[in-house]
Amino acid sequence: MDAGERGVAVQSWCVVRGIEKQRVERVSMERVHPRDGSERRLWMDLLGQVQKGVKDNAAVVVDAGVKISQLQARHIERYVVRLSSNFSAGRNTLPVHTRGRKPIYGAVVRPLARTRKGRTIPATPPDEHLTWLYDGRTIAIQVWRELVLPKTVPSLTHETFDVYAFHDPSFKQPWLLATALPIAAQSVYTLYPLRWSVEQLPLAARQMLGTHRQFVHAPEAIHRLPELAFLTGSILSILAAASPPLPTGFWDRHPKPTPGRFRRALFGKPFPRDAPLPDHFRKKRSATDHFPKDHLARLPTSPPIQPDPVSIAA
Repeated sequence: MDAGERGVAVQSWCVVRGIEKQRVERVSMERVHPRDGSERRLWMDLLGQVQKGVKDNAAVVVDAGVKISQLQARHIERYVVRLSSNFSAGRNTLPVHTRGRKPIYGAVVRPLARTRKGRTIPATPPDEHLTWLYDGRTIAIQVWRELVLPKTVPSLTHETFDVYAFHDPSFKQPWLLATALPIAAQSVYTLYPLRWSVEQLPLAARQMLGTHRQFVHAPEAIHRLPELAFLTGSILSILAAASPPLPTGFWDRHPKPTPGRFRRALFGKPFPRDAPLPDHFRKKRSATDHFPKDHLARLPTSPPIQPDPVSIAA
């Protein structure tokens, strides 16, 4: 799941059937609340829509922008979420009391070491340590079982989750993932990359179409711009996938059916006139020949040089 524009969020779901994994993508256009335009409220509204559509054989895969507390507040039990590097949780059991005040919270669990005010705080030893040979490289896996959110009083009725730290040689930083699903660590690792495909929609809608350079200010236009951008980007991606690969030039020897190549092929083509359009769709007859085009439009305009009155008098 990813937030693409203000007022619009895109959700990506992953279906889990045992070891087999099949990606199912859905797009949800959720507008901000008229009285509360915060990102937290937008995520809560979107997660409410996600909770209604999650089936028993599906899992919601989200990035670090979504918190475990938000997923639990919306009663989403089947999820895989990426955590921040300074994430901390708590045990769902009270530590052994030796002296002093009796503890009311479980022991703090820090999956990764961190530095605070020049002092290094070590990581909590994992409950399990695994190694996995995957695609020719060895991945070290650390697991912490049955954790709860910080400052949570231990109870058997609380929703618990497991935290996995994947130390992959292909990445500089370890992956820190959390899930409440009773699946193997290898399945958790292969589930999270399925979320990356949701980035295709913002890429096609913003960079490929250029809507990231458009700015609007009217309240209704703030919502309509990203909605139309995602719709147009989806159409462009579908047309590119259904059409044969179009090379950009002679140097593009192995083209792929991408929306960027398809857009370049359409650039400069006349607008089709055989498709029936509504009567209120018309070409805007505006005189633009006097405007600078392409590279000339980006050059800074300097004021004309005024003649020196002293030299004129001489």
